[in-house]
Amino acid sequence: MYGLKTEASFDSAHFLTDYYGKCENLHGHRWRAVVYLEVADLQADGTMKDMVVDFGVFKRAVRDLAEELDHTFLVEEGSLAATTLAALEAEGFSLTVLPFRTTAENLARYVCDRLTEQGFPVSQVDLYETPNNCAIYRRTA
Repeated sequence: MYGLKTEASFDSAHFLTDYYGKCENLHGHRWRAVVYLEVADLQADGTMKDMVVDFGVFKRAVRDLAEELDHTFLVEEGSLAATTLAALEAEGFSLTVLPFRTTAENLARYVCDRLTEQGFPVSQVDLYETPNNCAIYRRTA
């Protein structure tokens, strides 16, 4: 097997609905996404001959996704009243409404899915919410 790894960081806020602890309150993280690609065989021809993929293309895709999530409020769809969302938007806050609870585990899967949709052979995403704690999502074939 052959693989590549790159990472990118982003700062964003979130809270966990129906959670009974500190994380039920709005708070932020310096998230760090570490993305792994894996293939059985290197590409056979073209400009990416003998590569998994072009490192530049891979790094740019991961960084672009991190940029989308940077300095935004990650909101679970349906977790805030429509009037609250409207008030935040009216104040100019950047919101990213997601169809899942914004846990590190779900965000790791989200990063994996978004990059897989772009054609990258993602095998794993480690999503750190603190320097010492990360959620891991492994893609199964």
